[in-house]
Amino acid sequence: MYWLPKCRQKHLPRVQFNFHSRRTTSSSPTWGDQFKILFLGRDEFSCLVLQELHRSDVWQEIHLATNPDEKVDRGSRLSVSPLKNFGHSIGLPVYTIPPKSEFKNWAIPPPFTNVDGPPSPQHVIITASFGRILPFRMLKLFAPERRLNVHPSLLPAYRGAAPIQHAIMNAERETGVCVTQMLKRSEGIDAGPIWGTRTMSMLEDISFADLRDRLAVEGGRLLVSVLRDMMTGKAVSKPQSQTNISYAPIISFKDATLDFTIMTAAAIVQTYRAIGHQRPLTVYLPTIKTLQMHSPSVHTSPPPYTPTVPGRACYSKPDKAILIRCADNSVLSVRKVKQEGRALLDAREWWSGAKSFGLVVNNEINFDSQDDVDQWLQPEFIG
Repeated sequence: MYWLPKCRQKHLPRVQFNFHSRRTTSSSPTWGDQFKILFLGRDEFSCLVLQELHRSDVWQEIHLATNPDEKVDRGSRLSVSPLKNFGHSIGLPVYTIPPKSEFKNWAIPPPFTNVDGPPSPQHVIITASFGRILPFRMLKLFAPERRLNVHPSLLPAYRGAAPIQHAIMNAERETGVCVTQMLKRSEGIDAGPIWGTRTMSMLEDISFADLRDRLAVEGGRLLVSVLRDMMTGKAVSKPQSQTNISYAPIISFKDATLDFTIMTAAAIVQTYRAIGHQRPLTVYLPTIKTLQMHSPSVHTSPPPYTPTVPGRACYSKPDKAILIRCADNSVLSVRKVKQEGRALLDAREWWSGAKSFGLVVNNEINFDSQDDVDQWLQPEFIG
């Protein structure tokens, strides 16, 4: 039993892994048929995929490659790749990749560099939430059908770095995971043939961490199934559809910036479940300073003194929360906030401070939208 340590992203729940030695039965593949695998990853998703692969009977060697240790929190703490810790705990060799600027020159470890003639059909490279695009000089060391990626979406939907987050933000009812073939960058990212797909329904209130874990486990099992079919010659890939293509770019500050005039309270809570683990939801105060909203919820029975104009807020003593009017006449409740440059505070304590600084007028605060801030920053307003 192993508890995954904290990764560099804060507020993620710990993920528990159960380790099992590789099972061998009378029907297991022979030693010569099993694969030698180079597995590249970094985070909890990678670990759960690897757990399913490690407990299977499709490999004879697994070599891991992951991010280097990194100083975070202004150098006060060393962040170690969860995959590195997991790999060491189960006795697998772990290699550290160089920083992004030097990654294209990284030398893949043996036996995968010992290529005399065509690549060995027993050599497989697998990525799972790796976060780097492999240059073709690395890919070509493996046969095209042995270049696999575990991607947590139903491709061609949500190609890109953040498919889980965008699926939650867009309130998808169905999602899934694919094992795809990696292509040269010029041929497209997440655009290769699909070797296998698993579909699952999405719970209405699911969080990023919960959906990540479900997709990772299912992705690991799908990967093992694909590799078994490859060993027996039964695996078949199919090209991706050229319709209904969508993209899931990396989450930006803009994705976490709230506009109460166009976002409902339910949409804001949904956004929090999708990206709150990596970017705090943020609004602008009249001073153009930012205010982070932590653990928001929908208030279904707001008191009569709740403001009626979207973007305006009051403090509710019975709720111990700031109540903000949102689009479609909905109301958001926020109990904890963090102002730019200050510590996380209870809503009551922060509201008292805001009153003393004159931000509260007639018991209300008006939060500015990004458009308001952009307008105020125009030269004619700055003077």
